[in-house]
Amino acid sequence: MSFDRVPTAAVGPSWRGWFIWGVGVAAYMLAVVNRSSLSAVGIDTAERFGADAATLSMFAVVQLAVYGGMQIPVGLLLDRYGARPIMTIGMLLMAVGQLTLAFSPSVGVAIFARTLLGAGDAAIFPGVLRLIATWFPAQRGPLMSQLTGLVGQSGQLLALAPLAALLHATSWEVVFGGIAGLCVLFGILVLTLIRNHPPDVGRDVTVDTDTGAIRVVRSSIDTGVGIRAAWAHPGTRLAFWSHFTSPFAGTAFVLLWGMPFLTAGEGLSKAQAAGVLSTYVVIGMILGPVMGDLSRRVPHLRSRALVLPAIGVQFVVWIVVIVWPGAAPLWLLYALAFGLAMGGPASLVAFDHARTHNPAHRLSTATGITNVGGFLAALIAIFAIGIALDLQGAGTPDTYRLDAFRLAFLTQVPLWVLGWTFIVIERRKTRVLLGMDPPRHPR
Repeated sequence: MSFDRVPTAAVGPSWRGWFIWGVGVAAYMLAVVNRSSLSAVGIDTAERFGADAATLSMFAVVQLAVYGGMQIPVGLLLDRYGARPIMTIGMLLMAVGQLTLAFSPSVGVAIFARTLLGAGDAAIFPGVLRLIATWFPAQRGPLMSQLTGLVGQSGQLLALAPLAALLHATSWEVVFGGIAGLCVLFGILVLTLIRNHPPDVGRDVTVDTDTGAIRVVRSSIDTGVGIRAAWAHPGTRLAFWSHFTSPFAGTAFVLLWGMPFLTAGEGLSKAQAAGVLSTYVVIGMILGPVMGDLSRRVPHLRSRALVLPAIGVQFVVWIVVIVWPGAAPLWLLYALAFGLAMGGPASLVAFDHARTHNPAHRLSTATGITNVGGFLAALIAIFAIGIALDLQGAGTPDTYRLDAFRLAFLTQVPLWVLGWTFIVIERRKTRVLLGMDPPRHPR
């Protein structure tokens, strides 16, 4: 392949490009179903394995830790082999994980199953992003990435009420064995239908149709000097703390603790609780493009106008729910879902910080550092809530109670305070470095 020849993607995506993206984004939807498959059946999981709250939290903690830890290896593998084989392996790993969970005889085996699930899930979204880069003009990349996120996250809706209803109508083995079968099917579809790049292109390259520039797609993250240089810039640290603070409360809620809190704590029916959780997903999908456009329009006010207000709303609405005398009214729980839903779109602003304040050769490194923030905070929050429930003697489904949940959710407050503080500090340092604010002189 000669890089002075402009490939087909330069004149716009073909029908085949759209078809390949459609297969990839459908696989991503299934990956989100896998990722969120315990969100609506947390109580059933605790009862099946006799797990206390801390042990139950490990199902999500291990899965997220493996997902986050696999991002750099997945990037390296994508650089070497392209999207098709890596996504295929990811789908098959998730199939093995769900099949293992379906017939797991113990907590240890079930947690191992979630490890496989996290490893497989880690390959799918980066793989779809790579397909976008190679099959679509570079200018369409941001829009297609947003569209992929919107369509893919609808998988959370499938993992709520439908999955719980199917479990109660059939059995644990049928539900998770069935998901494993779907993963095998999509693994076959990915392998047979997806191609790494257009047929007239010899490598994974992306094309700017305005300039005709062609460059090789790279996913890997620099090490050593690159990581230190990225972290040394306050804009990268601002991105890290923005991603650390914005989404963790919503992640902990929708991934594990929301359904037990709403049903066993607040006394909602499973259908009502699923409605609240579904609202979280839908509002997040609606707010994503809105916040993305606002981030583009007010680049120097991203923290003050978008990130900090989203964190403040989450904090306030959680405190109101916690101090409400007795069970919270349904409207307030929907307000909680709305507030938590702001965190996901606000967290994506962090990547705008990373992109703005780092040169192109360091962007993958800065993005990786930023991404670590959200995973780290989510892991801490999920595990801290489980520990807090156990310490109150309310760690199993038959001992869950509202006052214990309220105290457990207060463990999120230190994370908000820590993140808010560092966002303010690093925002100030960034603006000083850019010459937008004068430095503070010691008296």
